[in-house]
Amino acid sequence: MSFRRKFAVSLIIALILIINSLISGCSIIRGYTTQSFTDMYFDTVVSVDILQPVSEDVINGCREICEKYDELFSKTSQNSEIRKINEAKGAAVTVSDDTITLLNKGIYYGKLSNGLFDITIGRVTKLWNFETSYHGLPNSDELANALSHVDYKTIIIEENTVRLEDPDAMIDVGAIAKGFIADKIKAYLVSKGVSHALINLGGNVLAVGNKTDGSAFNIGIQKPFDTTGEALTSVRIENKSVVTSGDYQRYFTLGGKVYHHIINPETGYPSDTDLDSVTIITDSSLTADALSTTCFLMGLEEGMTLVNRLSNVDALFITKDGILHYSPNFQK
Repeated sequence: MSFRRKFAVSLIIALILIINSLISGCSIIRGYTTQSFTDMYFDTVVSVDILQPVSEDVINGCREICEKYDELFSKTSQNSEIRKINEAKGAAVTVSDDTITLLNKGIYYGKLSNGLFDITIGRVTKLWNFETSYHGLPNSDELANALSHVDYKTIIIEENTVRLEDPDAMIDVGAIAKGFIADKIKAYLVSKGVSHALINLGGNVLAVGNKTDGSAFNIGIQKPFDTTGEALTSVRIENKSVVTSGDYQRYFTLGGKVYHHIINPETGYPSDTDLDSVTIITDSSLTADALSTTCFLMGLEEGMTLVNRLSNVDALFITKDGILHYSPNFQK
């Protein structure tokens, strides 16, 4: 499917979901009546399904969290703290605790991956511009210049101020923001006494507890490039997050070659490894978000080695030959 058609289909699906439950409503998760919230934030469909009675205030609280962080972490919103940092040309910018936390997490995964995960990739991703339906390859000179400004070590944080040592660097938190927000929604729901819910931010899935009958949530893992959305396999989770990064999620085809949205900060081009997707299962959605991208960039061997070094992290790698590779402690 071309990017243009893929984008159109996704938009239609999103509009249908929004029309059906713009404020709040009821839906069904495999036989369970839920109170739900569905809307469009972060350029994706966001849904929260709560499998127990809650007040309308709880549903509205989920919406307010999404609105807050959609504004705070956007690359384009006028009030975005990320945008203010990017436009400060190296001057110090005072930001919220949440933005400091998110940036510190980005720096942490930059260090963990030896720079393969880098949130200062903003100038590069801007050239690819996967958010639109028209695509071409970036100009090689512009891309080389953008790459020269990618280095997470240029982010300087002092208490609640942030500055970029390279005034032409640009932060893009797209690889971790959804995970951060999913964790915030979960913490909010737990504080309201919710113990059975499922949060989904454009494929970043996070379970609050389990189903009301004590059974686990069953989350499908999509078969790469299958236009029907067929699940290749599934994972069962309780109180954990499942996040998949793949080359089939946002892409376009040019000259018979697929160009996807997971950009290697060393080359400026989409990552070219032996993988089609990486699924991470762990407690934190932010951790799963960052690791799924990092491991995808590393490839099967290095990515599996990283997972095996970490505690309480399971992974499923799907290589381009269609073979499924599970981390040693993966619960099938």
